Order: sequence, then structure tokens, then C-alpha cells
Amino acid sequence: MSSLPRVVVMDWGIGGVDTLQRLHRRLAADWVYLSDSGQPPYGLLDDEALRARIRAVAEAFAPDLLVVACNAASAALVPNLCACRLVGVIEPGIALTLRQTAPGERIGILGGRRTIEAGLHAAALEAAGRRTRGLVAQPLSAHVEAGRLSGAELDADLLPLVAELADCDAVLLACTHYPALLHRLAELLPAIRWLDPVTELVGQLAAGLPALGEGEVPRAPRMLTTGDAQASELAAKLAFGAAFGPWERVVLSAR
Repeated sequence: MSSLPRVVVMDWGIGGVDTLQRLHRRLAADWVYLSDSGQPPYGLLDDEALRARIRAVAEAFAPDLLVVACNAASAALVPNLCACRLVGVIEPGIALTLRQTAPGERIGILGGRRTIEAGLHAAALEAAGRRTRGLVAQPLSAHVEAGRLSGAELDADLLPLVAELADCDAVLLACTHYPALLHRLAELLPAIRWLDPVTELVGQLAAGLPALGEGEVPRAPRMLTTGDAQASELAAKLAFGAAFGPWERVVLSAR
């Protein structure tokens, strides 16, 4: 039996694969990734339904640490939701933004509708003297899921958002899919500071998980989905170059 901590990274789709890759490169763990794409998109579920899915994952895998790599689901987290340690991506995003911006600066918050309407980022940043502009960028995650990281179809949705962000000092990527589009965003607005919460999350978790030793080969993660395994594996390769696999389909009972 492995003595390594079991870490489950979950998201509705493949956005959290980028989070997994960055953790996997630095830290030693018994890794599991779960794409819950057999369920309705997390942005369409209410808080209780989201909490039920998170509890179901925790009970199914009994991890030492459950990483909720989705802003919509992270907005529904409450203390003592699960028996395991539970971390989301909203608090790391807030911490990173506060450290890398100054009072009075205008901060764009780019996220899905549920994340923007929850207002957690904006409330914390405005309380610390930042000015915020939240923009719903719902179609962008669908482009990433489809592997469309450039081209006219993507730009049709991206360019109107970019126009609204042009006067911002920094922009927080409040969706784990969006780092796949960072190359295009930076091309369009090179003067803006683009803030990726996953960099903060990885740093925070590195303080509590064992580091990979020099030359150590990380343990291959188990890649799971409640949806289509073949489609998930292809999407992860197209969006993030992920070579993990093969993916397996699993069934989780609602809690």
C-alpha cells in the first residue's frame, strides 16, 4: 500500500487537468483526476447540488486532500463539507491578486456566469481597495473543451471581452480552463498583468505535500470521468497537451 497522500483533483470538465499537471510536476502523491462531465455543467447547478457532488467524490475516493479545481464549485464550499482536507481555487485567486496589485488599481475578473454572480472575488478585492470589473466569459471554457485555442471562432467570443478589459491593470483568470488561452490573451493585451490562481494554489499545497526528489519519476495519475472517457482524453490533449491516460469511465452515486 502506498504511503503517499492520496490527492483527488476534480472539475466538471478538463480545465482542472492543467492544475493536475502543475501539481504532478512538483509534488509526490497518489493522484486521481475526476472530470464530472456526466453531470450538468457545474455552473448550472445550485449550491446544494454542487456540495452533494463534492461529498460524493470525497466519499468514493476517501482522499487525504480534495482539490476542487473549478471556480463555480469552489464558490459553494463551506467548512466541514467533507471529512478530508478540501481546497478550492477562489481563495488562492484572491490571495494572488492582492499580492500582485495595489489599492486603486482596476482588476478584471474573467469567469463563468456563476462565478461572477457569486461575487466572492469582487467582494474581497474591493474590501482591500481594488476596483473590479467582472466579465462573464461563459463561451471560453467550451472553446477549450473543444480544443479551439486560436482562430476566428474563438476570437468572435474573445475580442469583445478583450475590448472591455483594455483599461484594466490586471486580470484574474477565474476559470481553470482559461490558462489554455493565455497565449492569445497576452497577444491581444500584452501590457496587462494576467493572474492565474493555479500558480498560487500549487505554491500553497507545496508547503504541505512531499516534493518530488531529484530525478524521481512522478506516479502516473488515475484519470477518471463520469462522462465520455475517450472524448475527455482527447480534449485534455488538445487543450493542455496532457499525455495522462488511459481515461476510465466511473459512476458516482449522488449524496
